Amino acid sequence: MSRTPQEEANLALVLDMFAHVLNPMDSGAVDRFIAPGYIQHNQAAEPGREGLKRFLDMIRAATPEAVHDVKRAFVDGDHVTVHYHVRRWPDDLGWAVIDIFRIENGMIAEHWDVMQDVVEGGPNPASPF
Repeated sequence: MSRTPQEEANLALVLDMFAHVLNPMDSGAVDRFIAPGYIQHNQAAEPGREGLKRFLDMIRAATPEAVHDVKRAFVDGDHVTVHYHVRRWPDDLGWAVIDIFRIENGMIAEHWDVMQDVVEGGPNPASPF
């Protein structure tokens, strides 16, 4: 698959944000990646960049061992989609998560996500990853 230089930059931005913001839950690094007018569609988080910072601080305090294990990422123009496994503590089955980010002027401008619990013993033996 061929990507434009802009798509490569958009994908790199989002993967760098995972490495420097989401995995360490570092609210102090948010301004490097998230646009001032950030639009948040996750209804569990307050709107805007400052709301994201408060959300990250709350999650970090509640689950300091959480990991975000990226399984695959896709880019299409100004949108980047990431499929990953969140585990809040070492033995947690966690969630399968898909995030969609819209990039504008080299920063993440908008975010949507969907999540499902990872379960053992269900009727389908296929992994969500």
